Amino acid sequence: MKNITLSADERLIEAARARARAHKTTLNEEFRRWLANYVQREQQADDAMRVVRELQGQMRVGRKLTREEMNER
Repeated sequence: MKNITLSADERLIEAARARARAHKTTLNEEFRRWLANYVQREQQADDAMRVVRELQGQMRVGRKLTREEMNER
């Protein structure tokens, strides 16, 4: 695991540490979790756009259904 150095307001860091302690974890663990989520959101967006591109041109819009047809079971 690689170490990094971050800078932030001292009061903000202390408040974050207190919150992490209240959740029985560490600021370091919370940052790792945030970093993983940050990267995962980007990957999910990329995956979703890939699916949209794959589906483009494969779907065809049909005629508009009547109210009765939409309510049929």
